[in-house]
Amino acid sequence: MDAGNHAERSPTRKPRRRRAGATAAICLAGLTLAGLTLAACAAAAPGPTATPARSTSTPPSEAASAVPDGPETIAEGLQAPWSLVFTAAGTPLVDERDSGRILELLADGTPREVGRLDDVAHGGEGGLLGLAVRGEQLYVHSTAAGGNRVQRFALEGSPGSYSLGEGTTLLDGLPSAGNHNGGRIAFGPDGMLYVTAGDAAQPPRAQDPDSLGGKILRMTPDGGIPADNPTPGSLVYSSGHRNVQGLAWADDGTMYATEFGQDTWDELNVIVAGGNYGWPTVEGTGGEDLGFVDPIAVWSPDDASPSGMTIAGTTLYLANLRGEVLRSIDTDGFAATELFAGEYGRLRDVALAPDGRLWLLTNNTDGRGDAREGDDRIVAVPVP
Repeated sequence: MDAGNHAERSPTRKPRRRRAGATAAICLAGLTLAGLTLAACAAAAPGPTATPARSTSTPPSEAASAVPDGPETIAEGLQAPWSLVFTAAGTPLVDERDSGRILELLADGTPREVGRLDDVAHGGEGGLLGLAVRGEQLYVHSTAAGGNRVQRFALEGSPGSYSLGEGTTLLDGLPSAGNHNGGRIAFGPDGMLYVTAGDAAQPPRAQDPDSLGGKILRMTPDGGIPADNPTPGSLVYSSGHRNVQGLAWADDGTMYATEFGQDTWDELNVIVAGGNYGWPTVEGTGGEDLGFVDPIAVWSPDDASPSGMTIAGTTLYLANLRGEVLRSIDTDGFAATELFAGEYGRLRDVALAPDGRLWLLTNNTDGRGDAREGDDRIVAVPVP
């Protein structure tokens, strides 16, 4: 097996069926960070503060009425979808990695093309990746001929007739490769845009202060460098990452990230400003004596490959590819539970929808999964 790319590969054997609700085998607390227990650190180090944006963990109450009390298929027939977000009006947007299409879902779940990025250079894990929405602007992370980039587009029109205005490139030339492109973008409660940049299959980049590869970046909505970033004049917020694909913030501002490991451990981390998370010197725990930040939870890549993530209340929900499971993590103690094991195949993303449910985005049609009739799809499930 190609160790450098195995985290997103389909398993060589079918994943074992695990009872939904079973406790996952993970490595958790008892670790320390700068003299704090990890549970205490999670609450004590949320990063820079600012006037909070609307909480991502509390959906509008008026949207939570009259929804099914079981799983519901929202959309079908998607091709290698990667990211799922909602506009300010509550309209779901989803993109397709290889086609370069950005789609809105109509009321009946029919996908409608909002726009297409014709210059996306798809291949391997590269292509049209993360989406983020701020007001009437759509932010897009994608792979181009010159590397990965972040662009901003005006989201014109209204639900059912959205279109993309002219794009502005905020950042380009990020390292890209057939794997480890990062790709997740999200606005934090401080109003800043966070961008995950993978090591692009060159692990030393993660520890190289002159490279943006293997980092989490933080920028203003216009692409500028915030004055309170850890290193003046640098977009780098944290370093020592292999391939981060999930970001979420608790109501207290604590920032979490999921990360693909290589041979041993996938990770869930609390992200602190200026933190170094050890890759490639350390995979998983054991880096504190070297000055690195240890994860709060780890899993075998066979059981995880965590990609997108969201938070509802005090519970994190992690979409897993190889593990084919939605994993919930209670942030008060970090107990883990597995949900829907094997039921929908590989899961690329999960989002908390305005109707109060979790929307799961499958990833079975990109050549690494076993596509089922109707794949890829979006499935809405009640928050457990």
